[in-house]
Amino acid sequence: MSTPSADPPPDDTPGLDDGESVRPGDTPPSESGTSGLSHHEGKPPSGALNKAVPIAIIALVLLFVLFFLVRAAWPG
Repeated sequence: MSTPSADPPPDDTPGLDDGESVRPGDTPPSESGTSGLSHHEGKPPSGALNKAVPIAIIALVLLFVLFFLVRAAWPG
């Protein structure tokens, strides 16, 4: 059993000339790339936030390491 083709037969397809080419005016206009923005881009983060995030990450890593160093040195 064969699967039917997903392409419509050229005889039944509207807008095709003989030889399967599209007639002028049958294609939609191309999209405009710069007519307007569809998504608003927010402003970039402040300089303070750019410095605070790496400092917070480093502080958390140091606390994590310090916790295990103290735990390993703790008698018990």
